[in-house]
Amino acid sequence: MKQAPNSVRQEMRVARQTWCDLEAPKLRHVRSLLIRYNFSVILGDITRIAGHWYVTHSGLLQLALRKKCRGIRTSLQERLCDPAANRWVFRAVVYIGPNSKGFVGYGDADPSNTSPLVRGAEMRVAETRAVNRALRKAYGIGLCSVEELGSQQSSIPPLREGKAAQPANGNCSANGQPRLRDKLCLLIRKYELDPNLVKRYAADFCGTETLRDAGRDLVEAFVSTVADEAAKDRSALICKLNNYAQPEEVKS
Repeated sequence: MKQAPNSVRQEMRVARQTWCDLEAPKLRHVRSLLIRYNFSVILGDITRIAGHWYVTHSGLLQLALRKKCRGIRTSLQERLCDPAANRWVFRAVVYIGPNSKGFVGYGDADPSNTSPLVRGAEMRVAETRAVNRALRKAYGIGLCSVEELGSQQSSIPPLREGKAAQPANGNCSANGQPRLRDKLCLLIRKYELDPNLVKRYAADFCGTETLRDAGRDLVEAFVSTVADEAAKDRSALICKLNNYAQPEEVKS
């Protein structure tokens, strides 16, 4: 299923706002990815780091869903693992059809090739990398996935509120990725959500009085959750948001 022309135009507009330094060849590359794989810049299916394009785990899973993937099987390769050193290796097999023999991918992770931000979660990282590689083989994705990057490339500094330097036009982040606030605003506009209710939902989700008080990891998880809920069932998300509507005060 290809994106409608209007959708592609909207995605390209967001891409130009997100990555302000894109020249014509890079823009054509983005457009080809959007049309060929139905990726979404708004939902974070692709990202750009140090001038290179990467696909994300969520983008690959959404692609598999659209392609009606028959299943993904993962298994821990115990003989190659070293629990004491937090080294884990997974094997993933993606089945694209009822008669598919499967596309195999392997993923490994240990403290030497993962970001400090995910330290202690090397097992999950290894499984994610294996699934990503198998999915990229199955559907012919030439882009590396961002989760497969080693510690040097993937150690992106966390977002901090306050005095962090921002570009003059406010549309680009310092590391070339969409700012979480911008991604959330785009989701609100795309799915026509009530911004005030979304803010209350965010505060409840993050366990803080306001969204600004939450750390980057929590905000990123919230944005991802809203994107998934809106894409799967917007009506259910609207009902959930309505629960955060403040009742009018009873006048005496």
